[in-house]
Amino acid sequence: MKLKNNTQKELITITQHPDYTTEIIKILHSNLLPKGKQEHISAYHEKDIASTLELLNAEERSKFYPIFQPKNLADILEHSENPILFLNELGMRKKIDVLQQMETTAAVECLRQMEKADRSALMELMDDTTRREIALLVSFDEDEIGSKMTTNYIAIHADSDIRQAMHSLIEQVAEHDNISTIYVIENDNTLAGAIELKNLIIARENIKLDTITMTSYPYVYANELIADCINRIVDYSEDAIPVLDADNKLCGVLTSQDIMRLVDDEMGEDYAKLAGLSAEEDLNEPLKKSLQKRLPWLVVLLGLGLLVSSVVGIFEGVAAQLPFIIAFQSLVLDMAGNSGTQSLAVTIRVLMDEKLSGKQKLALIVKEGKVGLINGFILGILTFLFIGLYLLAAKGQPAVSAFAVSFCTGAALLSAMFLSGLSGTMIPLMFKKMHIDPAVASGPLITTVNDLVAVTAYYGLAWLLLINVLHL
Repeated sequence: MKLKNNTQKELITITQHPDYTTEIIKILHSNLLPKGKQEHISAYHEKDIASTLELLNAEERSKFYPIFQPKNLADILEHSENPILFLNELGMRKKIDVLQQMETTAAVECLRQMEKADRSALMELMDDTTRREIALLVSFDEDEIGSKMTTNYIAIHADSDIRQAMHSLIEQVAEHDNISTIYVIENDNTLAGAIELKNLIIARENIKLDTITMTSYPYVYANELIADCINRIVDYSEDAIPVLDADNKLCGVLTSQDIMRLVDDEMGEDYAKLAGLSAEEDLNEPLKKSLQKRLPWLVVLLGLGLLVSSVVGIFEGVAAQLPFIIAFQSLVLDMAGNSGTQSLAVTIRVLMDEKLSGKQKLALIVKEGKVGLINGFILGILTFLFIGLYLLAAKGQPAVSAFAVSFCTGAALLSAMFLSGLSGTMIPLMFKKMHIDPAVASGPLITTVNDLVAVTAYYGLAWLLLINVLHL
């Protein structure tokens, strides 16, 4: 029994997530010589080491940096959330060495966050190869694919045989470690195809290179906008996607890490846009810039909000005569908002993935209208029953009055959900037609429009049915 308990304790210890940061800090604070510290800390993953750096103060980090060579530090900083903070703590010579060892895309992101004078000074002191690679990436706008690609790839010439291809691979692998896919180029650097590493390894020497070359392979152009091709890139699920210039020459690749980062950035940007912002904000963004993003849309929404309030004011007499119907106003508004938001999400998703014809747009509007109508019909019946029984049993209202109010609420809910479904589809399509990003304008606007639709439907039906027809 004792052995069994000990085994259980060991299993519990193994399954618990180790606290690597504490272990790394202990090694750093130990009496080991720098070489010993480097050997012990290097046994941990770069992500854990980068997380530890963030827990140290500037003085402790100053004792950490000398332990590692520039290549090790570059690998660590590439896994950090804020590499520029640590880079700025390094001396000029080591900063240059670290930047030269980093992936070009990561180095460019760091350089873009520096002051112009510092950036220029660093660029001048870098070696020619690194300078050319960085200059290539910064020649593209930040929203273009070329700004996110890397030159870390293996390329072999199309006229090589298997032996020559293997020799070229071995020569390049010392500097380029993205070797799962090897790109085949013509003498003028035009992309001819791609080869999987395993196929090259198992290929016999006497076969031609073109027999194992994939000539049908996904690619993107360096000057394409990220937003225009991100879904196409993700659909292929490749380890790396070649990036071509305007002459179809290979100039870089997007690795799986680059693609994941792009997807994450695009999702964050779209989420911010749905909130009425022009881009995703962070803690370091200046106050003035945040105000410039938000204020224009808030002014527009203020105007629409005043319109909603004025509509409510028109039905002031209805609310004064039937004050108990105010209790169910939020129900109609909320469900209309939910219906419109669902239609908006579906429409934006379709617009991101496909280029719709006029017939397809009409089919989308009809479909979302039907969905809103059917959902509104089912929920309207439930509303009619529940509110009628509630007013009858809990509030002591006469049956005619109770179910008249519940019918009015259910009918308003049906109308509001149907119209909100249509507006949630038609408004983003309208913005797309006007060449305005539907994600930017649609989110807050749909909410306000749905409120206007719901208020008009609810109080309009109450005025028409309860006051003018039933004379309650």
